Amino acid sequence: MKISVITVCFNSEQTIKSTLRSVATQTWGEREHIVVDGASTDCTLAILHEHLSQLTQVISEPDIGIYDAMNKGLNVATGDIIGFLNADDVYAHQNVLAAVAEVMKRERLDALFGDVEFFRQEDPAKTVRRYSSSHFSPEQIAWGWMPAHPALFLRRSVYERFGVFQPDYRIAGDFELVARIFKSGSLKYRYVPEVLVRMRTGGISTRGFSHTILLNQEVLRACRENGISTNWFKILLKYPLKFLEFYRK
Repeated sequence: MKISVITVCFNSEQTIKSTLRSVATQTWGEREHIVVDGASTDCTLAILHEHLSQLTQVISEPDIGIYDAMNKGLNVATGDIIGFLNADDVYAHQNVLAAVAEVMKRERLDALFGDVEFFRQEDPAKTVRRYSSSHFSPEQIAWGWMPAHPALFLRRSVYERFGVFQPDYRIAGDFELVARIFKSGSLKYRYVPEVLVRMRTGGISTRGFSHTILLNQEVLRACRENGISTNWFKILLKYPLKFLEFYRK
């Protein structure tokens, strides 16, 4: 079971080294690491060139957004299983990919997902929030729930069957993909109740009120485009539960 890890980055000189190290130290040997850079203007490319021996492919060129960049990674990925690890993220331990591969192979899963921990750049050892993917089921899409995307692993055949990301989404393209592939109810999946990925705070979907509004507008759009009945009331009801994540560390 070969795993493709795709990292999308832009001007990520402050964090990309830890992401590269996190993948390079995984115990699962059948893997490839593809980095898609949006033509960075800082030292990101220099850092990537320093680590070329650890990388399968580096693409560096302008894109029209994060999901366009993710699609570029998907186009060249050759793994049986595909996961995305952002340039602000690291795997929770060295055996994450091994555990994912073994479970997905043994249970013949189409998808596997776990939890994500958030930490601040200035204090990596302290967890400030845990995103639990345990709430997710296909029925919960209408309420705005999805698995934590960096902790979601899909077989390449899922993308071949359902398609890739819609690049005109700015924040919720991962939600739209989840809505599209899980609404059929045909995927065999499993939730693993453990932290698979640790993320720095301040990502694109957690940058304040205006981003929250845009995120939920795109969630509503994704549901509408995929024939899933929902409304603002349903979508906003998830936030009290999200608030509790700060106390479930």
